[in-house]
Amino acid sequence: MAACLYNVTVTFLFGFLLGPSDSVYWPLFVLIFHAISPIPHFIAKRATYDSDATSSACRELAYFFTTGIVVSAFGFPVILARVSVIKWGACGLVLAGNAVIFLTIQGFFLVFGRGDDFSWEQW
Repeated sequence: MAACLYNVTVTFLFGFLLGPSDSVYWPLFVLIFHAISPIPHFIAKRATYDSDATSSACRELAYFFTTGIVVSAFGFPVILARVSVIKWGACGLVLAGNAVIFLTIQGFFLVFGRGDDFSWEQW
């Protein structure tokens, strides 16, 4: 379900960029933010061995970097619209796509990141 939702959102992102507008491809750089957003979590998960601890410096740093990546993904289209590289309607669509994609990524980690018998770590 999460992969389907992600694919539909990326298809909409491509659709409005390649549609009847001026074919400006700058908003596609937010896909880089989507790809690198889980990386700090993966690194922190590998670096911290004690899953019983309520907090660790490595996890907190990973949360900080992930928050910076997500905020940058939402700020990038706003900056592009502010300097008139893209239209505000396109900015709104990119922001809506960002919200759906990041909620999908968060949902994936909430469901499969627990460490129980059925998890993504076994795949």
